[in-house]
Amino acid sequence: MSKIKILLNGEEKFLEQKISVAQLIADLELDVKKIAVEKDLEIVNPNQFLEVILDEGSRIEIVHFIGGG
Repeated sequence: MSKIKILLNGEEKFLEQKISVAQLIADLELDVKKIAVEKDLEIVNPNQFLEVILDEGSRIEIVHFIGGG
């Protein structure tokens, strides 16, 4: 099986197989409570991270929330 290519925050990333947004977040060791995810120009509801699958050409943007004051 060949790898699939996605665009993650503007950079090419190759995956061994199709994975869910939840798996990508886990692979990147991100805190799901501190990020927002957009796939192909649409915001992904955190309740759907397990259901939304990344496939060839998916464009993913992940934004981190940073506190301050």
